[in-house]
Amino acid sequence: MKRRSFLRSEAGHGLLMLSPTALYATIVMAAPLVAVFVFSFMTPGYLKVVWTFTLNNYAKVFSSPIYTALLGRSLMTSGVVTAVTVLTAFPIAYFISFYVSPARKSLWLFLITIPFWTSYLIRVFLWKVILGYNGVINSAFLGLGIIHEPMTFLLYNMNSVVITLAHSYAPFAILPIFVALEKIDRSLLEAGQDLGESRFMTFIRVTLPLAMSGVVASVLIVFIPTAGDYVTPTLVGGANGQMIANVIQLQYFKLGDYPMGSAVSITAMAVVTAMALVFVFLNRRFLRGPK
Repeated sequence: MKRRSFLRSEAGHGLLMLSPTALYATIVMAAPLVAVFVFSFMTPGYLKVVWTFTLNNYAKVFSSPIYTALLGRSLMTSGVVTAVTVLTAFPIAYFISFYVSPARKSLWLFLITIPFWTSYLIRVFLWKVILGYNGVINSAFLGLGIIHEPMTFLLYNMNSVVITLAHSYAPFAILPIFVALEKIDRSLLEAGQDLGESRFMTFIRVTLPLAMSGVVASVLIVFIPTAGDYVTPTLVGGANGQMIANVIQLQYFKLGDYPMGSAVSITAMAVVTAMALVFVFLNRRFLRGPK
């Protein structure tokens, strides 16, 4: 009787509605992660997986300088991309929220989403054309007489990877910050200035803390996927722009070493998750202030 009454209740109806979605998410998202985790403890064989438990895969990950160097490069590159993207996105979101009229905000947001109209690969290839040896920038500078030979540092290095990723993920950083800024009660800003604070100090003490939820969301949205990106480093990074995801792709699709690729994947995932949690924790302590 209690079971029937629970199913007829509002909570029971909600649970029944949520169950298909939760089951679908478990199958689509959790099952592959579990499979990768299990593979990471298996023994690699020739084009097959030997179902023998081993920790050698993780030992190779932590002992090999190649994996540790690429993981460090990936984290550093992702951190730079996140900093550039968020620092660029905040002024844009602030301008749209505080200076654009309400009737035109939708138009500005629409313009921000225009890059999504094209394929991600096309956007990466366009940056390859712009930054190339005979690309738009070199051709323009040569035509203006600023340089006498094409610049080679624009493409096939970490600079091109940072530029391309920052452009690709800019809308993901702008929108969360804009939403957080829109939720701020404007009377709080007026009250701060009425109490004698300058506009800059009002921004530091009122606007920025209230918008930190959007900033945190933007940081996580940009940092986590860029740390695992392999398309952009492959196309515009060259040999000096490879990241940890390129090694994972090599292990899976070129070498057929699923256990080793899985171990590298789990390690990178754990490190990125730990860094994201530390960032969130430090941000919460910063907003709380000293006791």
